[in-house]
Amino acid sequence: MADGGGGDEPEELSDKQKAEIAKWFLANAPAGEIQYVAKDVRSILGDDKIYEMAAAEAFPLHNKAHLLALEMPNRSGDVLIATYGELDKNNYFDPRTAQVATVDHVKQVCTTVRPANDDELPSPYIEDFRSTLDAELSKYVGETYPKGVCAVYCISGKDAEGPGADFDLASGVISASFVGSANASSLRFVGKDPDSGPHEFKGINQNNGIWQSIWNIEFKDNMQFVEIKGKIQVGAHYFEEGNVQLDAKLECKDSTIFQSPEDSAVSITNIVRHHETEYLASLEASYVNLPDTTFKDLRRKLPVTRTLFPWQNTMQFSLTRDITKEMGIGK
Repeated sequence: MADGGGGDEPEELSDKQKAEIAKWFLANAPAGEIQYVAKDVRSILGDDKIYEMAAAEAFPLHNKAHLLALEMPNRSGDVLIATYGELDKNNYFDPRTAQVATVDHVKQVCTTVRPANDDELPSPYIEDFRSTLDAELSKYVGETYPKGVCAVYCISGKDAEGPGADFDLASGVISASFVGSANASSLRFVGKDPDSGPHEFKGINQNNGIWQSIWNIEFKDNMQFVEIKGKIQVGAHYFEEGNVQLDAKLECKDSTIFQSPEDSAVSITNIVRHHETEYLASLEASYVNLPDTTFKDLRRKLPVTRTLFPWQNTMQFSLTRDITKEMGIGK
């Protein structure tokens, strides 16, 4: 230890430690803002090698966590960067177009596409259920989330050739950013610019946000039963002269009977619509009550003296003597 009571000099962080810290900031960036965070992180690090080490790990995590939608270069559609469609680190299956897209996670672009191989596709029997549900959910998303994107994947039992086998589908419903005034109604309305892409975020009004939901659907053929589990996540970031974030989550369960592909698709979509509409209504109700509940609770009800300040009699106090005496904070 150095003499003079000054204490030890702080140790220099290793490159690995710096990369881990940078990775945390990048991976936890608000939706649509990782590129802004990356610019600042890169500047602070002052070392491209460390930044690239962190970015290579953080961007895939961030993109998958937010179900990033990227337009395919042949303009055939959008591929979701979702775990359900992940073939390897840079290749993602798009079930709607039966294509595999290669993506650059750091640049957040889709570079090439190829037709999916036969072993990457579900059987015709499963595809009938998947594509019918995909069409019905796409109709719902188009009506509810302007610029929204969804995809339906077969995650279990994709080789089933006919009735008698159980299988699982998973649907990711993702809205693009909502920008503009930060209020509850904006949660449903996304993409301010009519020419913006399917998943475009803008910070020009100092706020960004995202609505996403993931629905796991288990078709149990032997029980003639369909179990539905949903997870809805809403994130918002308001950063005009401050930094306020909303992170709201809801998990729910429901069920319906096993029917034909068409009837099952309608029933499942109605269940999704019901839960999402109900959750939105609850968020709107909480926003209405926010000033009278949560914001008030953030304020200290009593000063540290545990005595309410007598605001009605402030005119009779001298600034240095009477207030000090009244509040009991004398020397």
